[in-house]
Amino acid sequence: MKKTLILGALLLSSTISPVFAASGPVKIVLAEEADLLEPCMATRSNIGRVIMQNVSETLTELDVRGNKGVVPRLAEKWEQNEDGSWRFHLRQGVKFSDGTTFDAKDVKHSFDRIMSDKNACESRRYFGGMTVTANVVDDHTIDFSADPVQPILPLLMSLVTIVPEETPLEFIREPIGTGPYKLTNWTPGQQIVLSGRDDYWGQKPQVTEATYLFRADPSVRAAMVQAGEADLSPSISQLDATNPKTDFSYLDSETVYLRIDHNIEPMNDVRVRRALNMAIDRQAFLGTLVPDSALLATAIVPPPTLGWNPDVKVFPYDPEGAKKLLEEAKAEGVKVETPITIIARSANFPNVTEIMEAIQAQLQEVGFKIDLKFVEVAEHEGYYSKPFKEGRGPQLVAAMHDNSKGDPSFSMFFKYATDGTQSGFSDPKVDDLIKRASAATGDERAKLWSETIAYVHDEVVADVLLFHMVGFSRVSERLDFKPTMATNSMLQLSEIGIK
Repeated sequence: MKKTLILGALLLSSTISPVFAASGPVKIVLAEEADLLEPCMATRSNIGRVIMQNVSETLTELDVRGNKGVVPRLAEKWEQNEDGSWRFHLRQGVKFSDGTTFDAKDVKHSFDRIMSDKNACESRRYFGGMTVTANVVDDHTIDFSADPVQPILPLLMSLVTIVPEETPLEFIREPIGTGPYKLTNWTPGQQIVLSGRDDYWGQKPQVTEATYLFRADPSVRAAMVQAGEADLSPSISQLDATNPKTDFSYLDSETVYLRIDHNIEPMNDVRVRRALNMAIDRQAFLGTLVPDSALLATAIVPPPTLGWNPDVKVFPYDPEGAKKLLEEAKAEGVKVETPITIIARSANFPNVTEIMEAIQAQLQEVGFKIDLKFVEVAEHEGYYSKPFKEGRGPQLVAAMHDNSKGDPSFSMFFKYATDGTQSGFSDPKVDDLIKRASAATGDERAKLWSETIAYVHDEVVADVLLFHMVGFSRVSERLDFKPTMATNSMLQLSEIGIK
């Protein structure tokens, strides 16, 4: 928007008719339909792309676009108390879309709701390994106490979506939020419509209404924007990104990997887990099914993250070595011929079907028996998160994990701790490292996270890490918008300008 206003001023000074920022509706075409619009599930990408910071706001947010760190949203400021707790001073004059007034009781209820056993809020997983209590000080002040003390608690609060105090603990269908938009239409299988609020507390965005459409095929999404049937597709394939005027690449915070279930034979044997990693030719995917600028992964978090360990190396592509490991395990009675199922999420990212089929073939070439199953997002969650199904066979769950927050704490506990909701193993050393790193600060925090990354990859062989992704978007020439590292998980309409 600033760019448009500056341009208008320049034109005015040269006696040409001024150009003012326009406003109006937009159409956005996404790969996956939202199965829910529940605010406390907005950390899941297919939901967050629609409602996070558009309908449902948080106390704080990480400024990815301006690199300003943690910035205010519904909290105007915060400070750490002498006892290690954090005090948040809330913005006044804010109303929810149902007309009720926002205050500290809403914040406490929102947090307590996330932690309640009466739902399955996804954002709860980021608070694993700690006990956090919200205490109302007055209508516009609230304290959060954490045990152990959490030095990055203001950043953690960027994941807590605020709902009215009257919201039931159980999941809701229509979100009520403080954001610049409200839900005005949701026709499952067809579209979702968000409309701008006249009573929003902040600056009014240029986008007055957003209609979300859903198409699984990335080529179809790209064609819709080209034909004017949509204005923006946050995710298209590299093959379709052929127009420099409309197509933009961006550093993605997503890591593609296969979560190994260590609890089921034969994957409870570390030799089998190493063989899985050595059987995959990751390099061969770059520039073909995966963008050539993607990075081969050695951690569940991308390189800019605190504690990133450059000494951890990608498993070598060594099919003969993988065969030897399987033969060795088989000789000792490990049932290496047991069929293993890769469970993948349909339309999760461009070329997901072809990538998983190629991985299936590579694993089969070294002696694994691999089945491949594609499911929709809701069913995928049943395989991905606990409680895992009883009587299940050996599984590799294909997934993308997003961490654009800059700290491993947004990944490590729920991915790798014994009690983590998506952890496939139990290791006392990992639990201890995560506990100490989460409470540490400064260089010690970075050192402990670096040690954790190395141990999980080299010794535990926790999973099959594949790629740190690069995304491609197609943006209509009528819009002023550039994607960021957070675009795949959150698409703020207020960041979209209209020329």
